[in-house]
Amino acid sequence: MSCLLQISDPHFGTEQPEVLQALERLAHALAPELVVLSGDITQRATVAQFAAARAFADRLGAPVLAIPGNHDIPLFQLAARVFAPYARYRRAFGDDLEPVFDSPRWLVAAVNTTRWYRHEDGAVSPAQVERVARLLEAASPTQLRVVVTHQPVMVTRTRDLGNRLHGREEAVARWCAAGADMILGGHIHLPFVRPLHDAFAGCARTAWAIQAGTAVSRRVRAGHPNSVNVVRSDIAEGPRACRVERWDYVARDKAFGCAEVFGLSLASRAARP
Repeated sequence: MSCLLQISDPHFGTEQPEVLQALERLAHALAPELVVLSGDITQRATVAQFAAARAFADRLGAPVLAIPGNHDIPLFQLAARVFAPYARYRRAFGDDLEPVFDSPRWLVAAVNTTRWYRHEDGAVSPAQVERVARLLEAASPTQLRVVVTHQPVMVTRTRDLGNRLHGREEAVARWCAAGADMILGGHIHLPFVRPLHDAFAGCARTAWAIQAGTAVSRRVRAGHPNSVNVVRSDIAEGPRACRVERWDYVARDKAFGCAEVFGLSLASRAARP
C-alpha cells in the first residue's frame, strides 16, 4: 500500500522540538512514497529558518515535494520581497516552484499560489490552471491525481472565507474535468476532508478537498492539535480507491496517532465536456 504524507504549515521558527521529533518518527514508520510539504515552511523566511526546514526534510527519509507559502516570502525586507522573493526558498528547496511527482501510483502537481504583492492571499492564473490540467489529462487511468496548493480552494468556517484561493472556481472546474481526484491545501491550520463536487457547481466529477492542520508549529488554531495527513492508495480495494487519515499529535504520548479515517470514492475517469 503506497502512501503520501502531507505536512503543512510547519512555520519553522515556531516549531516545537518534541512535536518535530515525533513527526520524524512517524515519517520513518510510514515510509511514504512522497512527502508533500504544502507551504508556510518558515515563519519569517529567514536563512536560519529555511536551513532548519531543509535539515528536517532531509531527515524524513523520503522524496519531498515542496511549494512556498505566503510566510516563505520575506515580509519586512522590502527589497528582497520585491526583487528576489523566492531566493531563500530556492536555496533551500530548489528552483522549481511548481514541482511534479510522477510514479506508477501517483501524479502530484504542485501550484505556486503565492504572490509577492499579496500579504496573505493566494491566486492561481489561467496559465497555471491550464498547465496543471494538461498534466492531469496525461495521467494514466490507474494513477491517483493530486493537485497541491497552499491557500485552500474551500473552507468550512465563515471567518475563513477571505482565505480562499483567488481563481478557485475556474481552477476547480478545469482540474476536475481534467481528472483531479483531490486538491491538498494548508494555510488556515484547520484539517478537514470535504467533497468538491458538492461545493462547486463546475466540478463535474467526484473530487475532494483535503486540508491539513499545522504540523509542528505552536500556532495551532480552533482547538485542533498539531496534525498531518496520510493519503493511502488502497490497492486491495481497486485501482481507484484511497483513504485519508488524519494523524494528531498526542502530548501525553509524545507521538502522532491516527485520529480519523476517511474512505474516499473516486471517479473512474475524467468527465467529458
